[in-house]
Amino acid sequence: MFLKYIFAFLVSFGLSMLFSKFVFMFVNKIKAKQTILHYVKEHEQKQGTPTLGGLMFILPTIVTALIFYTQDYMFGIISLAVFFAYGLLGFLDDFIKVHYKQNLGLRAYQKILGQLGIALVIAIFVYKVVGSEILIPFSNTSFDIGFWIIPLVVFVYIATVNSVNLIDGLDGLCSASSINFVFFFSIILTLSMANMVSTNLAEMQNLLITNYCLLGGLFAFLFFNSFPAKIFMGDTGSLALGGYIASISILTKNILLIPLLGFVFVITTISDILQVLYYKKTKKRIFKMAPLHHHFQMSGVHENKVVFSYFLVGFILNLVITALYII
Repeated sequence: MFLKYIFAFLVSFGLSMLFSKFVFMFVNKIKAKQTILHYVKEHEQKQGTPTLGGLMFILPTIVTALIFYTQDYMFGIISLAVFFAYGLLGFLDDFIKVHYKQNLGLRAYQKILGQLGIALVIAIFVYKVVGSEILIPFSNTSFDIGFWIIPLVVFVYIATVNSVNLIDGLDGLCSASSINFVFFFSIILTLSMANMVSTNLAEMQNLLITNYCLLGGLFAFLFFNSFPAKIFMGDTGSLALGGYIASISILTKNILLIPLLGFVFVITTISDILQVLYYKKTKKRIFKMAPLHHHFQMSGVHENKVVFSYFLVGFILNLVITALYII
């Protein structure tokens, strides 16, 4: 089965590389170029960089996964559907930005309503079909929260989607952080599959196929998105990734793994919240700019070094977390 995962990864990588040509043709045709906020001085040279790059890994991931799925692929289809739905919401946001040549797309309430709508549908499905149990990390135990799984799932989607969206501020940062999460999540899921019944096992195997297809697509995208980025993923990519990360965690009942494997997403969100709250109370700032990665950049740390540091910290933490599952 492991060879199948590797093959799925390679096919998705190759398809994404080939599809990239069509994505560049499309974004150039509609003149989908990013407008940089005037107060982000360090990013002035990025003005006009193509966006909507999330298409480069969303569509190849979906196509490749559907090719490799075997029996019992309901969870896989749901994860892809959410992946696509949040990507579509992000696409609408990006398209409005590039069409009107501004940095504001959908209104805040429109984005939230869209995110809530998708999350609520999946939350009801989880309650009725998947179950209301939550696995406790590093153990074989779980606890059932009953009906409260619905608001929890909605919260997890909203929090994860917006956290991943927030970290998409430097070349390659969101891509690398997402690769970190999905890769180690796949290892942990593989380790836990030994205790699963055959039906559930088939569902998890198809989720793993989707994970490796996404990893292939992200590595291909990172080829164009690493510094200096030739294209940005936009909200098209970041919202889709956040929705997917939430989906695989929720469908496998591993919700509590999100703040562990997604530590860099958590600190990014916390830094932004602290900055806003502190400024409202004192009219002063904790950081030179939020989220935290912009603070480091404005402090003189090169963009590449910030991205590598985030990746390295996330990699080491996730390696330790994964090791605790093996011990």
